[in-house]
Amino acid sequence: MSHNRDAWVSQRAYSLWESEGRPEGRGESHWMQALKEFEQLELTKASPDGNDLIKKMKAAGRLMRVYDRPVPAAENDQQLKAAR
Repeated sequence: MSHNRDAWVSQRAYSLWESEGRPEGRGESHWMQALKEFEQLELTKASPDGNDLIKKMKAAGRLMRVYDRPVPAAENDQQLKAAR
């Protein structure tokens, strides 16, 4: 995994260097910025099925599914009448 991280950081640092016009003496700052970006991406990485991300978003109050909230009795009655 470390090899993948280093490869990603290296490519990103090179991209940052190029986007700034290839300045000399900025390699360390580009590497540190790329490393911070990689760490942020790792923090937001979800599990293969996405369950951990859903749990985190629900805990943060950023995700609410329709069935997560209680249905008011009047709305429930209307849905039952419409289904008949």
